[in-house]
Amino acid sequence: MPTSLTEKSTIQEIEKRFDADVERFANLETGQIALTDAPLGLELIAQAAKAVTPVIGRILDIGCGAGNNTIKLLRESSGNPDCDLNDLSAAMLARAQERVSRETTGKVSVFHGDFRTAPLPKKSYDVIVAAAVLHHLRDEADWLAVFSKIFRLLKPSGSFWCSDLVSHELPPVQALMWRRYGDYLAAAGGAPFREAVFACIDREDSPRPLTFQLQLLRRVGFAFTDVLHKNSCFAVFGGIKSGLA
Repeated sequence: MPTSLTEKSTIQEIEKRFDADVERFANLETGQIALTDAPLGLELIAQAAKAVTPVIGRILDIGCGAGNNTIKLLRESSGNPDCDLNDLSAAMLARAQERVSRETTGKVSVFHGDFRTAPLPKKSYDVIVAAAVLHHLRDEADWLAVFSKIFRLLKPSGSFWCSDLVSHELPPVQALMWRRYGDYLAAAGGAPFREAVFACIDREDSPRPLTFQLQLLRRVGFAFTDVLHKNSCFAVFGGIKSGLA
């Protein structure tokens, strides 16, 4: 039986796992091999953020890992934005700060800990990105609180971009897409890799459908939403805040 929400890994257990896996994630091409089309997701988020917000003064990277999303965004953008990096893992944050600081002369700040309680400034960010992190959220109240906070942190006309594991509303479609994802994992690393990833997802993750997340973006106040890419159990999408909000 799948692990229930109350039995999922704690924040501390997730933090410990990522503390031990920093260098694997510090690679733009292979750092997230368990994510379908991960390099494409990085590229699409960076290009969409630049297209929507040509002048980016300040970036927030939620669950930044080793900093790949911010680095890709900085390389696509002009200027030297300030970058705020947030992650549960202090080891990941240290690596991200080191790598991001080589890409911008802007201020690079780190916020260690759970995004839900991180003391981040309201209406301060032109772009917020989150990659493979929101699937750790649990019940609907948790999702609502996080999406509401993201909206509050954005400046008017700011944008939020996410790439993540998603589930599906229809059970037959979920089963189909899960099989396809399993085939991808087996091709990437063999059956043991597939089973290890599936076990980690069951233990740690609680993804929600893309449809749920798009509706939630609208519910908390985003004026526009869009889907950049979807393949099997992974999606790249975002929302734009009104210039008046």
